[in-house]
Amino acid sequence: MADSKPLPSLDGDPKAAEAWLRDVFEIIVDEAIRKGTRASEKVCEWKEPEELKRLLDLELQSHGEAQEQILERCRAVIHYSVKTGHPRFFNQLFSGLDPHALAGRIITESLNTSQYTYEIAPVFVLMEEEVLKKLRALVGWSSGDGVFCPGGSISNMYAMNLARYQRYPDCKQRGLRALPPLAIFTSKECHYSVNKGAAFLGLGTDSVRVVKADERGKMIPEDLERQINLAEAEGAVPFLVSATSGTTVLGAFDPLNAIAAVCQRRGLWLHVDAAWGGSVLLSQKHRHLLDGIQRADSVAWNPHKLLGAGLQCSVLLLQDTSNLLKRCHGSQASYLFQQDKFYDVALDVGDKVVQCGRHVDCLKLWLLWKAQGGQGLEQRIDRAFALAQYLVEEIKKREGFELVMEPEFVNVCFWFVPPSLRGKQESPDYSQRLSQVAPVLKERMMKEGSMMIGYQPHGIWGNFFRMIVANPMQTRADIDFLLNELERLGQDL
Repeated sequence: MADSKPLPSLDGDPKAAEAWLRDVFEIIVDEAIRKGTRASEKVCEWKEPEELKRLLDLELQSHGEAQEQILERCRAVIHYSVKTGHPRFFNQLFSGLDPHALAGRIITESLNTSQYTYEIAPVFVLMEEEVLKKLRALVGWSSGDGVFCPGGSISNMYAMNLARYQRYPDCKQRGLRALPPLAIFTSKECHYSVNKGAAFLGLGTDSVRVVKADERGKMIPEDLERQINLAEAEGAVPFLVSATSGTTVLGAFDPLNAIAAVCQRRGLWLHVDAAWGGSVLLSQKHRHLLDGIQRADSVAWNPHKLLGAGLQCSVLLLQDTSNLLKRCHGSQASYLFQQDKFYDVALDVGDKVVQCGRHVDCLKLWLLWKAQGGQGLEQRIDRAFALAQYLVEEIKKREGFELVMEPEFVNVCFWFVPPSLRGKQESPDYSQRLSQVAPVLKERMMKEGSMMIGYQPHGIWGNFFRMIVANPMQTRADIDFLLNELERLGQDL
């Protein structure tokens, strides 16, 4: 017989638990929200790994600690974490801290349910379908299917698996022995999840045929056709083309209409990885960048990026209406998906996915959309484009800054040329020395905590900065600060 006494700590004492949680929320509001989004505060409090381990006291012990000590641990976790909602966090494709989306995340975690059956997640099953319906309509589909996924990489892998199953349904039971050698086609600018997906699904990375991109990072349709012919000549069976709308580094948009024409002519599944660029569909001014996306079979889209819905919020959208998701992934577990339930069992959506337990990711986007409306979200997108263009114009005015290329999206790629390298472009070691600048400046900015901006080499180019303009809190003052800070940090180089 179970012990009737409550467990130690706050278990069995609802009033104490509520009071303690109020204290936690006060710390969250003060440290993560108020200070974490204030330009005068640090973006990060850099510590070396060994020192950080010591400060956090990470080791787990046999005995519990006093609640006051746990509160201090909560404060320390926030203090030493990177503040991605900070207006000077330019480092990733996600940033900002929307209060309505945050409210959705808090409610989601508090309810702690799984998005697999209507009986335990009735609100979210209906909500998810409504949100997916809205996103499909923006793509240009009046019907279809879809699912929220744990990240854009998984969305891309699901698309790959669905395309393979549609072509060779026996592979679900018989596995790889039911398949001939298959070929996937994607641009050299694609996200690395295409290669990871091919490896994970047993197709192998050799099955991924890399299509050339032009100088702006866009897939060249003529080379796609050539690669398809080459694969067939080598005995492989083409089955999937993965195009990209908004590449990770350059922010390029593949020519979808031309690619779709090739896919239609050759009978190939067209997947569009719009994880980064999909939110541009909300902008009447800029949605032309995705012209032709309605011709795709599947689309990956991450509202946690440009829309600021908060990690993670990723969808896979399908034009299919034949229940392909469930046919491909379903296993009819009888303890979850009983067919004699008292409600419509079509509402039990859990068999559409490989997961069993699935996090609720629709509420944060739904609340954000309810608060902002489509028009408010459109203004966010347009403002991000305008602020990115402001950065471009400021870079052109300043000595020591050089654009990699004129951007068409909110990825602004540039070099900071320090005083010692200005006017020395003809020197044989110029490119090598210029490539060493970004890592030094990144270390300096992080150790000061003043801002964060990403850098990388790319193709023939050495290290350059990739500035992402996505946080709706960012202003021209933050852009000016970025440029001034790079000048200050690099004045001795």
